[in-house]
Amino acid sequence: MAIDHISVAVKDLKRSGAFYDVVLGLLGMTRIADRPTAIGYGKKFPEFWINVRPDMTPVAADTGCHIALRARSEELVTACYDAALNNGGADAGEPGMRPAALTTYFGAFFTDPDGNKVEILTFPQPA
Repeated sequence: MAIDHISVAVKDLKRSGAFYDVVLGLLGMTRIADRPTAIGYGKKFPEFWINVRPDMTPVAADTGCHIALRARSEELVTACYDAALNNGGADAGEPGMRPAALTTYFGAFFTDPDGNKVEILTFPQPA
C-alpha cells in the first residue's frame, strides 16, 4: 500500500498557491493541475493538493495533525522553513535534530497561511 495524495483546505487559493509554489518548489514539486478551486503539486502526478474553502476558519493550532514531507538534505529543510516564514507561514518548530520512534532526524515545522501544519524532514546519513 502507498499513499496516493494529500489535500488540505485553504481560504484563499491565490495566496496559498503562491505560498506552496515556493515551499514545494524547493522540494522539486511543481503545479501539475491548476483548477478554479484546486491546485495539485507533484513531480510526475499531483501528490499534494490545496482546495479552496472560502468560508473556512483557520486551522486550530492544537489539532495534532500535520503533513510531513521529506527533503534531500538539512540545508533544504532549513531553506523550506525559511521560505515558509518569508511567504506568510508561521513558525511551529525551528530546524533541528529531533527524536523519532526508531532514529533521530533533522526537521522543521511551520504552518501555512491557513494554519495547516507542515513538517519538512530529512534523515542525515552517517559520516
